[in-house]
Amino acid sequence: MPFIENIRWKLIGILGRIILWIWTKTNRMIVVGEKALLKLRAEKKPVVLLVWHGRIFIVPYFFRKRDIMPLVSPSGDGEIAARIMDGWGYRILRGSSSHSIVKEWKEMVKELNRGGEVIIVPDGPKGPDRKMKLGGLKLAQMTGAYLVPFTFSTNKKKILKSWDSFLMFYPFRKIVAMYGDPISIDSGLSDEKLENERQRVEDILIELDHKADKFFD
Repeated sequence: MPFIENIRWKLIGILGRIILWIWTKTNRMIVVGEKALLKLRAEKKPVVLLVWHGRIFIVPYFFRKRDIMPLVSPSGDGEIAARIMDGWGYRILRGSSSHSIVKEWKEMVKELNRGGEVIIVPDGPKGPDRKMKLGGLKLAQMTGAYLVPFTFSTNKKKILKSWDSFLMFYPFRKIVAMYGDPISIDSGLSDEKLENERQRVEDILIELDHKADKFFD
């Protein structure tokens, strides 16, 4: 990467962290459902955090400084997210379901086998919106990791007209960050049963969004 462009991206990362930190700090955040995840962490159990693409706005701030490994799209939007996350203690992998991720897959398996955590976006980077791909389930099968759904919502929503119905918020709002119950995946499932599990987990993630959206009603 040329020197000037590299400096520009570093500035984007620094400014992005400052803006996102201030932006989020102006809001009152409530965290729901974290107890089960904390128990898994205390027991050094591997975790795959699942977040829909449309609900990733708070992810760089919320999971900062936890030594988590996120899989970030190599797209332009992913580059912005990666630059912001880079200064917050993440160990970033670049890849997605629409790109070859052989190396990144091996890194995630290695991380989970040592009891770590990864973040994946199961419908990204191009959708369809809230249609879960099999990557997360296969990771859980191979490593014994627990799938942990995560989402957020606000009392006053700003939903963009994008393929993923991207959720943002203005300053001085109420935010709920919400975890679902950990999900284990049997390593010996047939393709048909794995597809049934994929649909089940997809439904759980969608229902978690609905639950978060109704939190402040």
